[in-house]
Amino acid sequence: MNIAVLGAGGMGRAAVYDLVRAKGVHDVIVIDRDRDRVEDVARTCGGRTIPMAFDLTDRRALLQALEGCDAVLGAASYRLNLLLSRVCIRAGAHFCDLGGNTDVVHAQFALSDEARAAGVAIIPDCGLAPGLVSVLTARALELLPDAASVRIRVGGLPQKPVPPWNYQVVFSPEGLINEYSQPTVALRDGEVVEVPTLGDLESLSFPPPFEQLEAFHTSGGASTLPWTLKGRVRDLDYKTIRYPGHRDLVAALFALGFADDGPVPVDGAPVRPRRVLERQIAEHLAGSGPDCVLLLVEARGPSGSVAFRLVDREDPDTGLTAMMRCTAFPAAVVAWLLASGAVQERGTLHQELVLPPGPFVAALRRRGLAIEMRRGR
Repeated sequence: MNIAVLGAGGMGRAAVYDLVRAKGVHDVIVIDRDRDRVEDVARTCGGRTIPMAFDLTDRRALLQALEGCDAVLGAASYRLNLLLSRVCIRAGAHFCDLGGNTDVVHAQFALSDEARAAGVAIIPDCGLAPGLVSVLTARALELLPDAASVRIRVGGLPQKPVPPWNYQVVFSPEGLINEYSQPTVALRDGEVVEVPTLGDLESLSFPPPFEQLEAFHTSGGASTLPWTLKGRVRDLDYKTIRYPGHRDLVAALFALGFADDGPVPVDGAPVRPRRVLERQIAEHLAGSGPDCVLLLVEARGPSGSVAFRLVDREDPDTGLTAMMRCTAFPAAVVAWLLASGAVQERGTLHQELVLPPGPFVAALRRRGLAIEMRRGR
């Protein structure tokens, strides 16, 4: 099998690291416009990594580079995923991506007939959340057929929080602001509804030292679950986990208009507040301390409950952060399943409907993600 990874940032690096060690994978092509970055990924990840440096919007170069690839993993900006889907359809290569933007995902589903006709499978939103949480939800519903509600809670946090934000950015500031500002969808009483982004603040606890946490609605983490599970469960929602007080700081900034993308005149010059906020987040919240990922997926029904919980920390041996591991490893498993022929369906697909949940979870446990399962009554 030959697999390409598009994007050589942190998530792309972790995906390459995983795929060069995966059974049956021959070549892993990594493509990014930054030559130094792709060469560094090839050098540090080892294996049969082939670095290529060009802009991913160069369709001709990308089409040529993907010749002979069985699957492609998009680890670049979500803004490119529709373009990359189209190129992969033309190349006859299966495609999955880290996703994170619901509008882009809906546009990818509009390509389903075209992908099916080309014999290609496209699976969007394959990272952590969206991504892993959807497959864990599918697994929970397998184990608890009478489930009526699902709650999903996920957060990437610094192990040693620094006030006042108690947060360090672990992925794109652009994506973070999208999560905090775009519409959030949930299932309520069997209907797909919008719920207030940053709303419904709750307290929750994980094992020490994460006893005191908060969670609130954010956009995109549930991906297509509200639609695919309508009629299957009554209630489903997704919330982001943070240390207490973080939500109020974000809400205060947004109330002042710092998430607005339109130009505002400042000293006679147009300034886009959101771009300023992205820059300041990147500069002031880009901590270098070790991170952690906390995850809870819980289904409840008349017969009891099934819960999956994960606490993952940065790996000092590989240099991979917890967010890199928990985002890139699930996507790499999806790419491997596509390349190996384990997914037979074609077109744009819902991962919660087509991926084998049990083997998927087992594959991640083999990679060191200690996903725990608990049953309750």
